Amino acid sequence: MPIRPDLLRGVAEVEVTPRGLRPHRLPAWVREQFPDGQLLSMEAQPSGARLVFGTAASTIKLVSQPTRIAYTGAERPRGRIDVYADGELTVRDVLDGGDRIEVDLASGQTTFHPGPTHTTTVSGLPAGRHRIEVWLPHNESVELVELRADAPVEPDDASRPLWVHHGSSISHGSNALAPSEIWPAVAARRAGVELRNLGLGGSALVDPFLARVIRDAPADYISVKLGINVVNLDAMRLRAFVPAVHGFLDTIRDGHPDVPLLLISPLFCGIHEDTPGPGAIDPASIGTGQVRFVATGTPDDVPLGRLTLQVIRRELRSLVDRRAADKNLHYLDGTALYGSADAAELPLPDGLHPSPEAHQRIGARFAEYAFTGAGPFAR
Repeated sequence: MPIRPDLLRGVAEVEVTPRGLRPHRLPAWVREQFPDGQLLSMEAQPSGARLVFGTAASTIKLVSQPTRIAYTGAERPRGRIDVYADGELTVRDVLDGGDRIEVDLASGQTTFHPGPTHTTTVSGLPAGRHRIEVWLPHNESVELVELRADAPVEPDDASRPLWVHHGSSISHGSNALAPSEIWPAVAARRAGVELRNLGLGGSALVDPFLARVIRDAPADYISVKLGINVVNLDAMRLRAFVPAVHGFLDTIRDGHPDVPLLLISPLFCGIHEDTPGPGAIDPASIGTGQVRFVATGTPDDVPLGRLTLQVIRRELRSLVDRRAADKNLHYLDGTALYGSADAAELPLPDGLHPSPEAHQRIGARFAEYAFTGAGPFAR
């Protein structure tokens, strides 16, 4: 049967295509207003998005058409679909087939290679009604073609608090093993909350349209992790960055004046702690199977207003202090989630993004900090 849009969670809207439904994490007005190739590619990857439904079926099949981006000389793991039945991981399905967009990092040339659909199968479910969550791939876009089951499928009507999170490629899930193991998903599953993940690789740039999306989104809790993309794109100087963050928070507050709002500074990243951007791919790593990133800025330029991660942490903490009248605004130093000691134990494989093990650690620490005890999202 065709996919019902009301089974989808964690998306802004769905696009009807000749093959089925394409989930979008950003609404059409953003995609039309700013049709940037990087942003469009990232928002179409349904990080944090799930199909959620109730059924007494013993066998379920999801037919999808993945589209992945592949880089010549830099092998990347395929996306996965995780299926949970009543909260337990039942199937972890590695995608095969699908379309491939191949990018040559040396020349910049892009080649499109079409491929077949993919079928994810869950079988042998015990008798009785089950709550099924199908976590869609965080690192490949996908069209949902058909959902087959040997019993009726109905939307799940359970109500959980909704957490809206915005961040960079780390929040998007870079280097995570599977869609339910990106750090926001780890935290959400531990806390028992609904996740809408607005982590967007390369695109957490204090963009006003993202603040408007968050302003207009239903939310019980909101977190915003800013800084690393501003540094590695060398996108702003200090004078522009601080008022831009103020404006970003002001816009969110226009729609959510009292919702707990957590501002998170960058995780530890050795290449940019004291060295401004822009960041770049290390040419020596191309073709080695593990691309690595380097910082190309000059530390001597910091007095001129160029940004490093240490500067950003200092400024974000000061900014929250100056907004002390907002009792529901909180600050979290990102190095409490992943610091220099963590980097020594669990190094960043590419110099920029955490390993699968580090995603688990970050998610567990965030859940413990934010959702328990006196945390900003504790219920």
